Amino acid sequence: MLRLERRSSAHTARAYVATAYRLLDFLSVHRGDLPTPAMLTSLEAADLRAFLARRRGEGLGPAAAAREMSAVRAFLRFVAEQQGEATALPKIASPKRPRTLPRPAAPADALALAEETGALASQPWIAARDTALLLLLYGAGLRISEALSLPARVHPLGETLRVTGKRGKTRMVAILPAVADAIASYAAQCPWPLGPDEPLFRGAKGGPLSADVVRRAVAEARRTLGLSDRITPHALRHSFATHLLAGGADLRSLQELLGHASLSSTQIYTAVDAAHMLDVWRTAHPRA
Repeated sequence: MLRLERRSSAHTARAYVATAYRLLDFLSVHRGDLPTPAMLTSLEAADLRAFLARRRGEGLGPAAAAREMSAVRAFLRFVAEQQGEATALPKIASPKRPRTLPRPAAPADALALAEETGALASQPWIAARDTALLLLLYGAGLRISEALSLPARVHPLGETLRVTGKRGKTRMVAILPAVADAIASYAAQCPWPLGPDEPLFRGAKGGPLSADVVRRAVAEARRTLGLSDRITPHALRHSFATHLLAGGADLRSLQELLGHASLSSTQIYTAVDAAHMLDVWRTAHPRA
């Protein structure tokens, strides 16, 4: 159901299934009996609060606890639907997530990170690959999973690129000439055949490039440059959004470029831009 109907990612599906097992294990002790569909559809708010208290006691933070309760609701809704019953879930407030602002990299830092990651690579073609990938993340605002899932048939890149994001949603993003040139340089040097249906970005042994490999390369370059630990591949997407907004982009256009389902997800970048302006004022104004 998660994969086919809700079109959730494999990672989300694994996390939700793991939560369902944790709930069942908890209820077998809490209720003193093996859980049944009838038990699950008759749970009360007190049962869910007890489960949440157990998970918080195990060190779960507010954001992770909120995700856990979202998975619990999805599982209980699924059970009720399988039993042909109404999905009347116990009312329980999810933990409030702390409102944190994205930490974008400065434009110069984003470009320096892409160049330094390439400079530290073991082979010239890997250097070209890493530089091209990071420029794509910053220049087009892609998630790293979206970039790594691109097939080689998108090369050579034009002025736009169709990207498949979360839950299979597609969107069009603009491609800067510098990004297209960097990817063309990588493709020309890549020692592995780039068949149309093969991944565009390849690992050292020719398989699909792993996101963990990219994160480790970025971490090494970040240390070399003395940049904050918060500057990750995903932070380049935040930088893309923040810099576009500072340059005059409207929220609706930015929402489309980022592939956000809700405008509220995009609005957080207005707070980032305001925070930046306050920092500039505090630093520069003589009476700040």
